[in-house]
Amino acid sequence: MPRGRIKSLPSGYRALVVGASGGIGAAAAELLRDEPGCGGVETLSRRDDGLDLTEEGTIAAAAERLRDGTPFDLVFDATGALTIDGIGPEKTIRVLDPQAMAKQFAVNAIGPALIFKHFLPLLRRDRRAVFATLSARVGSIGDNRLGGWISYRASKAALNQIVRTTAIEAARTHPQAVIAALHPGTVTTPLSEPYSAGRERLSPDHSARMLLDVLDGLQPAQSGRFFAYDGSAIEW
Repeated sequence: MPRGRIKSLPSGYRALVVGASGGIGAAAAELLRDEPGCGGVETLSRRDDGLDLTEEGTIAAAAERLRDGTPFDLVFDATGALTIDGIGPEKTIRVLDPQAMAKQFAVNAIGPALIFKHFLPLLRRDRRAVFATLSARVGSIGDNRLGGWISYRASKAALNQIVRTTAIEAARTHPQAVIAALHPGTVTTPLSEPYSAGRERLSPDHSARMLLDVLDGLQPAQSGRFFAYDGSAIEW
């Protein structure tokens, strides 16, 4: 079993997990709490803190509450949704619903962009730091060979561009930071369970361990890129 530890950060590092009430977020927060080198873990979620990705005010307020503390060495954004308001991914463009598509973008692209906007200023600037967000392999344009899932795919492709662009900007103020998009694999969570038949599935704990291992090994030169849970790079 992978370590799930961040040894590349200094002892006593401070971590933040956003989306900590979800399967992967909860697992990542628990792993970090058990990590001897971690000096503290803050968590945010809609369930426990009222953090709503579609309401910027709730994100800004959460960031403001944490602003007076020590800067974060690690921010792990585990937010995202596949089925929203009972509407899952489309099998064909013929059933595309513009309102459902807009909600996918609001949660999977605009929401994480706002997390970057408000929490990047809370990321440590004077040493190595990591800011990661969960994307999905289906958001890769180059890897798309099956079609379908247009709204979800497009929202994650937009997120990947947001990560890339944020990393370019962050390099000017946080030269030792790594900004990364992560594909967590097919995980046994309510998000993916209805669509995972016939696929190898990971437990949330296993996925979170592997993702933390990937982050541990990334260097600033790799900032702004897209990686799978096994450490392999994914094309845009």
